[in-house]
Amino acid sequence: MDKFRRVIDWFWEGLNLLMSAAMVLMIILVFVNVVLRYGFNSGILMSAELSRYLFVWVTFLGAILCMRKRDHLELRLIESFIPPKALFVLRRVVYAIIMVCCYMLVKGSYTQVDMNWYNKMPMSGVPVSLLYLAGVVGGTAMGLIALHRFLVPSADKAGDEEV
Repeated sequence: MDKFRRVIDWFWEGLNLLMSAAMVLMIILVFVNVVLRYGFNSGILMSAELSRYLFVWVTFLGAILCMRKRDHLELRLIESFIPPKALFVLRRVVYAIIMVCCYMLVKGSYTQVDMNWYNKMPMSGVPVSLLYLAGVVGGTAMGLIALHRFLVPSADKAGDEEV
């Protein structure tokens, strides 16, 4: 079980590192392109396309990490007024709704990945489907986190980061 825990921790650290690297690369691309455009009247042609790809991926990877750490916006005002059994049921309903939304995101994104697999961006030549693949990855990961919290009552605690 300890090895499994280390693999999961490695995965989360790798995901955080990947998101951070993409953010740094995006900042560098945009900054260099602005300097080239206004300082030297030129620019990197594929900078805007790659920045857009990186921005979408950073958004979805960040959403996964926020879901894991419970950093998404929550309204917990009514929790103190609800009996514990009703609160348990209410949370399961919320996790079920999250799973349905993640399913719709994955289904729609996968359709777009399939439809755009052979379409390439004009400047960079990167497949357009990689843009939509972020929705598949993000929706799947967030759906799995919601499923874990739905099935494992101990993962329902606010401070738990088991997933």
